[in-house]
Amino acid sequence: MSVQLTARRTAVIGGNGTGKSTFARLLNGLRMPSSGRISVLGLDPAVEAKELRRRVGFVFTNPEAQILMPTAAEDLALSLRGVPRHEIPARIEQVLAEYGLAGLGNVPASGLSGGQRQLLALAAVLVTGPELVVADEPTTLLDLRNARRVGDLLLGLESRLVLVTHDLELAARCDEAVLFEGGRVRAQGESAEVIDEYRVSCS
Repeated sequence: MSVQLTARRTAVIGGNGTGKSTFARLLNGLRMPSSGRISVLGLDPAVEAKELRRRVGFVFTNPEAQILMPTAAEDLALSLRGVPRHEIPARIEQVLAEYGLAGLGNVPASGLSGGQRQLLALAAVLVTGPELVVADEPTTLLDLRNARRVGDLLLGLESRLVLVTHDLELAARCDEAVLFEGGRVRAQGESAEVIDEYRVSCS
């Protein structure tokens, strides 16, 4: 199987257990291929994993898998390592406001709503300025309003995006789609055409 992603926004679709999440994890070195080879942004994940993770941001389905610190402000501060210390408080307030979390910096992350936690997780990834963002079903656990907000944020990025999703309306807004079936790529191409093929395969 060979696949090359060239579009700015790529949707990855398919049924449960077809290999979508495994594919996503290959893109930032969370998983290694058992055979063949992979190149992401010109890097080999097997030998350049640290550099790859610096340049590729990964958004999990469940934000609790990536929120590491007790409060929103502390979690963002962790992502802002390398920024001059005196600039960090103002930068945190700016990011919180941008993501609809103004005034919640000192609130325990456990006290945030599901949508707020996903926005915090997304902000903590994007504040690092990744060249590629890989999002693994980031809207699955969200209500409609927050799902739309997260989807709009992701699709509006300057960075390249690989979006694993079951939301076919969201997938249709991407430039291309890749359809997985049985652990292999069944189709790749313009989003509408690939989504149509997926719908037919499910009928």
